[in-house]
Amino acid sequence: MEKYINNIIASYKGYWNYLINEIVYPNHWDNFFYGLILISLLVLILEFLFPWRKNQSLFRKDFWLDTFYMFFNFFILNLIILIALSNTAALFFDNILSYIGLHTKDFQLFDIDIFPKALGLTVFFLVSDFVQWNTHRLLHRVDFLWNFHKLHHSVKQMGFTAHLRYHWMEPIVYKSLLYIPMAIIGGFDAQDVAIVHFFALFIGHINHANLGWDYGPLRYVFNNPKMHIWHHSKKLPVKFGVNFGLTLSIWDYLFKTDYIPYDGKNIQLGFEGDETYPNTFIKQELYPIKLEK
Repeated sequence: MEKYINNIIASYKGYWNYLINEIVYPNHWDNFFYGLILISLLVLILEFLFPWRKNQSLFRKDFWLDTFYMFFNFFILNLIILIALSNTAALFFDNILSYIGLHTKDFQLFDIDIFPKALGLTVFFLVSDFVQWNTHRLLHRVDFLWNFHKLHHSVKQMGFTAHLRYHWMEPIVYKSLLYIPMAIIGGFDAQDVAIVHFFALFIGHINHANLGWDYGPLRYVFNNPKMHIWHHSKKLPVKFGVNFGLTLSIWDYLFKTDYIPYDGKNIQLGFEGDETYPNTFIKQELYPIKLEK
């Protein structure tokens, strides 16, 4: 028990020091704090220059609430619970494996470092995106998880800050389901993760932005605003949703979950019954807990 307590304490101290260094000493390109700010400012400028819904304010409904969600979910949530929980879960998993004479490296099918850098990054990106696509589908199909995911779908006007409006439970689900696939391929370093992270962050911001882009033929590869807005549509022909892609759209086309019947610029967003969904941070965070009770 003592080593778990020490692990939790070390996690809090480590992440606090990391976050302070990210903010105070931004002297490296893979700085997540200022990377989020720069990407957000870039997409805000794109929304200003090329607005799809011209009658929608640049600082749309819930813009500031969603901006708070961006920083809360990316940094404060890690400090409060996620890093400590993740490190403790990894330690527990390693201890269980060692008890039966195994180690996490025993599950590693291949080392991604054996590939050329570009190919290794591509494999890492494809595996992580496919796992997240399946996880996203799970959030829609399992009622318990859907009650948490409703927060993301409570957005009534699309804008880039809506990208990171989600309940704290979601990253726990995503990271849990990513843990084993990432352990299997193994070998990637922090900068590999940062490259994929910033690319996915940029595409995710664009997908939620007030932009009318679809990338032409590349729409069958990359998710885009004209496709993703239908994922947020209040009225859909299927129960569990459509267009689950995060960065890539190719999974939806391969598994027949794509749906773009027409230009969805002005469709109604949300979900059935969202009229009673709370509109403040605390109430939104507590909503699924109260519902389960």
